[in-house]
Amino acid sequence: MRARYGVPLGIAAAGAAGLLYSAGFETRSFRLRRVTVPVLPPGMRPLRVLQVSDIHMVSGQRKKQRWLRSLAGLRPDFVINTGDNLSDPEGVPEVLDALGPLMDFPGAYVFGSNDYYGPKLRNPARYLFEKTQGRHGLNGNPPVVGAIHNPWEPLRDAFDAAGWLNLTNVRGSLKIDGSEIELTGLDDPHIKRDRYARVAGGPSPSADFSMGIVHAPYLRTLDAFTADGYPLILAGHTHGGQLCLPFYGALVTNCDLDTERVKGLSTHTAAGLTAYMHVSAGCGTNRYTPVRFACPPEATLLTLVGRD
Repeated sequence: MRARYGVPLGIAAAGAAGLLYSAGFETRSFRLRRVTVPVLPPGMRPLRVLQVSDIHMVSGQRKKQRWLRSLAGLRPDFVINTGDNLSDPEGVPEVLDALGPLMDFPGAYVFGSNDYYGPKLRNPARYLFEKTQGRHGLNGNPPVVGAIHNPWEPLRDAFDAAGWLNLTNVRGSLKIDGSEIELTGLDDPHIKRDRYARVAGGPSPSADFSMGIVHAPYLRTLDAFTADGYPLILAGHTHGGQLCLPFYGALVTNCDLDTERVKGLSTHTAAGLTAYMHVSAGCGTNRYTPVRFACPPEATLLTLVGRD
């Protein structure tokens, strides 16, 4: 009897323990990533940028709300929100409560697909299948039918009222201690809402520093920002792979970015130019797959310093 059932029962027990850990502990084990990026012009004072991404708020996530509110204690120079704030049509008040203290700081935002549309129950194995087929989001897949529309307009209105810049296929700028920080943003490439032609042309000569902002780090947007001469690009969307293998890493990125750059700081090269890129692993999950493994939820404090 032991020889016949011992191994399968052991595997089942290990799987159950892994599921309990990934759903019950790691999804609530919030972390702050700190990185230093040498991108500023020589002589410019360092800038502290807080990036929050992929909150995927579901009603009742009190610990996540408290943790997000606590990030205001970092006193960043400005905040960048790279989208996917919602995973519940009823979650707007809780997102605004969680981000309320951060909206006292200068900031800017782009939206992701889950701000516009509610998630649908789907087999997680489809992400692996779509990866092998080179299909992600609406990029190569049929149009979405019967999607739940999330109430993104109140979210936009509250961010705008707080003075955060809406970077939906537009440029904007922040004044930080007398320096002009130019922010060029795109709507979500995952659902083909990006319109780079509207913002093309590279950094403005009058800006002291310029950077690109996008939710999903699709290669076409990274190529465009880099070829235009932006020294830094911020993105989210990938969840860091969400379910990773220890000592191996992510299996998927949910876009055409390679898994080696699924989260954290890396570089991207296009047209002979190189930009730094930071991809946030985000601090939430789709409400139908509330698990993380070897990929804790996070926000990032980026310290931008002078180039060598």
